[in-house]
Amino acid sequence: MESLSVSTQIILAIFSPALLVLLFTRITFNHYVALILTVALFAASVYAGYTHRWWIYMIDAASLTIGFWYVTHMRNKKESAS
Repeated sequence: MESLSVSTQIILAIFSPALLVLLFTRITFNHYVALILTVALFAASVYAGYTHRWWIYMIDAASLTIGFWYVTHMRNKKESAS
């Protein structure tokens, strides 16, 4: 039995992976390490059985990609300004 509604799962799937990549990048100062940590975190949650819908996985992957792109874009923008 799932404790979150489908709409809540969709909202979390849209925002949480991108925000986690951003947070881990700020902590580790490396966007590749942040990507690996976020993927490992979501893989562990899938393995533990917290999500059961394949389309939630697709939304997570899209959000993860957008977050990684954003962090890479901001890093390149910062380096070109220096």
